[in-house]
Amino acid sequence: MFTVLLPLLLISTITTTTTAAAAITTLSSDIAALKAIKSSIKPTTIPSYTCLYSWDFTSDPCSPPHVTHFLCGLSCSGNRVTQLTFDPAGYVGTLSPLVSRLTQLITIDLSDNKLSGAIPDSLFFLPNLQTLILGTNSFSGVIPPSISNLKSLQTLDISRNSLSGSLPNTLASLTELTRLDLSFNKLTGPIPKLPKNIIQLALKGNSINAYLQKQAFNELTQLEVVELSENSLTGTIPGWFFLIPSLQQVNLAHNSFTGVEILKPINSNLIAVDLGFNRIVGYPPANFSAYPMLASLTLSYNKLRGRIPWEYSKKTTLNRLFLDGNYLIGLPAKEFFSVKTSISGSFGYNCLKSCPVSSELCLKSQKPWSICQQAYRGKLKPKS
Repeated sequence: MFTVLLPLLLISTITTTTTAAAAITTLSSDIAALKAIKSSIKPTTIPSYTCLYSWDFTSDPCSPPHVTHFLCGLSCSGNRVTQLTFDPAGYVGTLSPLVSRLTQLITIDLSDNKLSGAIPDSLFFLPNLQTLILGTNSFSGVIPPSISNLKSLQTLDISRNSLSGSLPNTLASLTELTRLDLSFNKLTGPIPKLPKNIIQLALKGNSINAYLQKQAFNELTQLEVVELSENSLTGTIPGWFFLIPSLQQVNLAHNSFTGVEILKPINSNLIAVDLGFNRIVGYPPANFSAYPMLASLTLSYNKLRGRIPWEYSKKTTLNRLFLDGNYLIGLPAKEFFSVKTSISGSFGYNCLKSCPVSSELCLKSQKPWSICQQAYRGKLKPKS
């Protein structure tokens, strides 16, 4: 039996390599930023089962293994923090301006907490940020023009907060942005020019009060979903809007639109349209039937008159049709009530001459005849 003696240099090399592999020391500026971020949260709102509770700076944030400390809430690449992701624990506090020291951040997700105050302007200078989700908090203040510095941003969600003011005109500079959700805030003013690669746009539940301007939607060849309901948009919904090439779902309900122009498409991916609860006058637009994939159409509670377009009854793709709460007259086409038809929806609370109560479409009763006569200035013939 004999012992193999390794050269001293080789032993030294193995020891150094093993130690280097095991020990990763987080950049000091990242550690300082994380300490400031945790310090900005009210300690009594950090229960023992939460991610932030495990942030114990006697350990290194980026050094594995994470057995007792830094169990969650952040991710690293090497010695840099790349993701800041709070758990939805109801943390109360603010977001420290020192978040800007985490210059390698790709993702920030602090949603479903109780963070308040202004979003630090310094956050909008993070050069690598791709995802910013601050939804369902209590952030206030305005969205600053400096948001245009987030050149890599792909997802922006600050919905369900208390942001105010107008949308910045610099939004169009976010050329990588595909998803924008600022719903349920206190935003006002018009919709500015939007980023050209946007796919999903949601501004529901604000006080946006302007016309739909073509310049805002120019070059949006990838836009699929538009959610602008519960605002104060006015005027006529222009025909070009529904011709946006990739558009699939549109919700403009609960606004103050007074008209709608529907042009026949060359081709279209439009599947669902909701224009309910506006002030739209005129006749139901027959040209909606020319949209080859349209499956759901809602025009409820407007001021539409005339007859239900027979073209709607012939459209085989249409399976949801809500026309209730208008001043429509006449007899609905019998095809609506055929056993071969599977349309759901409502024709109720109109001025229809006859609507078979055996059909789901007619479960809701029609308007009193006196109201219908008043709407048509006494020119309606009595129901037989």
